[in-house]
Amino acid sequence: MKTVSSPQEILSISKKLKAAGKKIGFVPTMGFLHEGHLSLIRESKKKCDVTFVSVFVNPTQFGPSEDFNNYPRDINRDKNLLKNEKVDFLFLPLTEEIYPQNFQTYVNVEHITKKLEGEFRPTHFRGVGTVVLILFNCVQPDYAFFGQKDAQQLAVIKQMAEDLKLDIQIIGCPIIRESDGLAMSSRNIYLSTDERKDALVLNKSLILAKQMIAEGEKKVNRILSEMHELISSVTTAKLDYIKIVEANTFEIINELLSGNEVYILIACRIGKTRLIDNVKIKV
Repeated sequence: MKTVSSPQEILSISKKLKAAGKKIGFVPTMGFLHEGHLSLIRESKKKCDVTFVSVFVNPTQFGPSEDFNNYPRDINRDKNLLKNEKVDFLFLPLTEEIYPQNFQTYVNVEHITKKLEGEFRPTHFRGVGTVVLILFNCVQPDYAFFGQKDAQQLAVIKQMAEDLKLDIQIIGCPIIRESDGLAMSSRNIYLSTDERKDALVLNKSLILAKQMIAEGEKKVNRILSEMHELISSVTTAKLDYIKIVEANTFEIINELLSGNEVYILIACRIGKTRLIDNVKIKV
């Protein structure tokens, strides 16, 4: 595995590989890798000739009171995991390479970013869209792989790629869960032992919703009410939102129709740790 920090060098490598007819897969990450990230890398290796991974904790997607400074980082651990997966190139840029002193251009995907995560983290998707486009321009991949745990982020990136005519296929990959059902996240490390148990309520409430829909429930408010009740029974849990949205447009819906494909989305704080989870369902 070759580690590259210069955007110019990574672009030069990519151009040579593409000229030689190689298909490039790309997995952008913020590091502190877990099995969810590794599943994206394996998907890239299956589909592509060469796999690039970036590790960059992106300051512009964190709000002023969020966890940028405390976000877990361990680059030596990450490098070992990437070598074990036989990743070809690690792109490890410095912040000043991505955002030079006079940087002033941002990507703002309009409608889809205003709700859900966007309501609670108003500058988040502007930072995500901007850094992802910069990384795409550096790596020039044919395919880019993202986890479905960040379902709204995936939708935002797909929208950006479509609107800006990027010649990149955006691939969403399934959520990877711990054996007890907790969705894997780098932020899970913040949870105490008791909070870790409490965090299981997110997945339990999604399972409850799936069961209700499977049994024919179509009223969204009934489903959300049952989920709310279950989550409220956990004293450390403080809900930001539970919503059901149309899977492609992310429009919030109030009644399920047969044939609908929807996401049920949760954002919830367990103690001080903010977690998100979701499930995609065909009604």
